[in-house]
Amino acid sequence: MNHSHAPSSEIAREFPPEPSAPRHEVGDIFRHYGPAYRATHALSFEQHKVMDAIEKCRTRALGAHVDQCDHCGHTEISYNSCRNRHCGKCQGSQRIAWVEARELELLPIQYFHLVFTLPQELLPLSRFNPALMYNLLFRAAADTLQTFAEKKWDARLGITMVLHTWGQTLNEHPHVHCIVTGGALKNDGSAFVQAPKNFLFPVKALSRVFRAKYLAGLAAAWQSGSLKSADFDLTDELAWQSFVAALARKDWVVYAKKTYDKPEHLVRYIARYINRVAISHHRILSIDHGRITFRYHDNRDDRDKIMTLSADEFIRRFLTHVLPKGFRRIRYFGFLVNRQRKNKLIRCRQLLNLTDADKPYITDMDQYLTRLGIEPNLCPVCGQGTLQLVNVVLSFHDPPEGLRKVA
Repeated sequence: MNHSHAPSSEIAREFPPEPSAPRHEVGDIFRHYGPAYRATHALSFEQHKVMDAIEKCRTRALGAHVDQCDHCGHTEISYNSCRNRHCGKCQGSQRIAWVEARELELLPIQYFHLVFTLPQELLPLSRFNPALMYNLLFRAAADTLQTFAEKKWDARLGITMVLHTWGQTLNEHPHVHCIVTGGALKNDGSAFVQAPKNFLFPVKALSRVFRAKYLAGLAAAWQSGSLKSADFDLTDELAWQSFVAALARKDWVVYAKKTYDKPEHLVRYIARYINRVAISHHRILSIDHGRITFRYHDNRDDRDKIMTLSADEFIRRFLTHVLPKGFRRIRYFGFLVNRQRKNKLIRCRQLLNLTDADKPYITDMDQYLTRLGIEPNLCPVCGQGTLQLVNVVLSFHDPPEGLRKVA
């Protein structure tokens, strides 16, 4: 169904809608150049699946659904979405729902934003072992933060992590964005200890511990024979030890970004990453003559620039960011792990002397919006009724007369 209203005007301001009709989409590129690319490149099952889904998303190939207003009878038809998590058309509502849920969980404390990045030297291993390498990235980053909290306070932080695998030019750049509580819950539940204002842990020390934890996990994976590579012989122990030693001498990047006066602002900033795909459609400027031109932001000199790639290279780069089946790119650690989150947050609120310690959580987004006085499926014509699903069109050539197509 169409959701005519954003969950709240405040969040709508944080996430202004992009121009309604981009000139070009990733689906256009796949439809134009995908067949030739498939014929000349070996793709994984998941990559085939992603290309197929994005090509068909919100086209006649997936059929449509018909909604009708229960007040004025207005009827409209909408092409079905592919719902693939790598599709740029299918992520907006999920992002807003995630923001609403996370904001309900915020404590009245400072929150910190840290980024843990894998060195470029590990990219060849990440290509062949994405699940293993990214799982290790999550675990090493979380363990690093918890090690400092345990040593300083004998307590556990609340950590939300979001994996990103790309940079602005679709190059490989695996890193995790972390929302970290500026304080921790004592292991025995007796107190909630708050961090000093604007300081959590020293970044250089975090970097060293992160490097040690990641390399220890990588060594265990190598010893167990779990790693695969086409770039060097993993059975050559001398070469492997030399490779690891070079990584151990390198400074690994852990970056603490600016703090926010209100934690809601950090949640909304991170939300820009949670359901983002490798490139937004509005950055694509042209797809002419087998060349893809797009806009990107160069952080080195803080300027927008233009890049042109061959269609083959653009598709290759995009597909390197297809995650393994079932891989979770948003994860929670410490007292925010899913099975403990509600009880642990209630305890934190009690220790912080909040009157609404057991306030509700979102279980159904439409019901939650209704409680806020927001009708998620308001009729765009009369503004009084709601759009109700009345029919499913499995496939068609032309929509029935009088029905409006909604992209």
